[in-house]
Amino acid sequence: MRASRLMSILLLLQTRDRVTAQEIAGQLEVSIRTVYRDMESLSAAGIPVYGDPGHDGGYRLLDGFRAKLELLTTDEAGSLFFAGLPSAAADLGLGAIVTAANLKVMSALPPELRDRAGRVAERFHLDAPGWYSEAEPTPHLTTVADAVWNEHALRFTYIRWATPHLVTRTAEPLGLVLKSGNWYLVGHTGTGLRTYRISRIMELEVLPDSVSRPPDFDLAAYWAIYLESFDQRRHHHSALIRLTAETFERLPELLDPATAQAARDSATGPTPTGYRDIRLPIESTDRAIPDLLRLGAGAEVLAPESLRDRIATETAAMARRYGH
Repeated sequence: MRASRLMSILLLLQTRDRVTAQEIAGQLEVSIRTVYRDMESLSAAGIPVYGDPGHDGGYRLLDGFRAKLELLTTDEAGSLFFAGLPSAAADLGLGAIVTAANLKVMSALPPELRDRAGRVAERFHLDAPGWYSEAEPTPHLTTVADAVWNEHALRFTYIRWATPHLVTRTAEPLGLVLKSGNWYLVGHTGTGLRTYRISRIMELEVLPDSVSRPPDFDLAAYWAIYLESFDQRRHHHSALIRLTAETFERLPELLDPATAQAARDSATGPTPTGYRDIRLPIESTDRAIPDLLRLGAGAEVLAPESLRDRIATETAAMARRYGH
């Protein structure tokens, strides 16, 4: 572990003109005291590294010195897929490995390409999770990922929305998907392919049974089909809504993309007064209430009558709350 860290420091020095102890500690997730000890070890090993004191100081290599690079390790090569997803790599316990792989690749680039890659990293950043949502705790993620990689079956207890809420499942893991900051396991069960949200896995056991991975399984293709069928399953019902022209134009910002698109595709009109009638896909009356209230006074529920009554009751209660 320490030898790998020393190599990472050396590669970091080769990719920068000057680097501070604080920057090294942050990159390698160690203390500054550890960095000081490592720099002494590099110097004792004959590496011509020296430090410049002061505010603009830092460590640097003697001009012209360049160490012979090692090739990427197996783990580092496998982690390159996560080079642009540091938070995902950290979730999977690959943060240090990805850092080492990036350093080796950067160090091997010619100076002009290294500078360009550095400018790209400084100017573009990918933040996968959506707004106003915190990452879910996924204590079993690394174990699941290990089972996916090593092709071992899993048995786990799982919390789901339907009753019974707590169930036990056995699955052959085929892949992991990161969607809007949430991790999902795709696995094969006795009833076919299933998708499980990893944050809802309670107890987990890795089984000795090996997974028979289908040779033609395409994780990306499966996920695309799953998302399409998910929206179809989610929206069992629909409501007839009359919208003002302004609210109709704002549907993409007021509803999730699939619902907004379905609503716009069903639109009739506009009428001479500018109104449009739409068919809004809904999962249930209870779940439709927040979405419809978000549309504000620019929307009127026409049918079903039960949903119209619920909206009337809710808005009347809100009016009383505000003294009207």
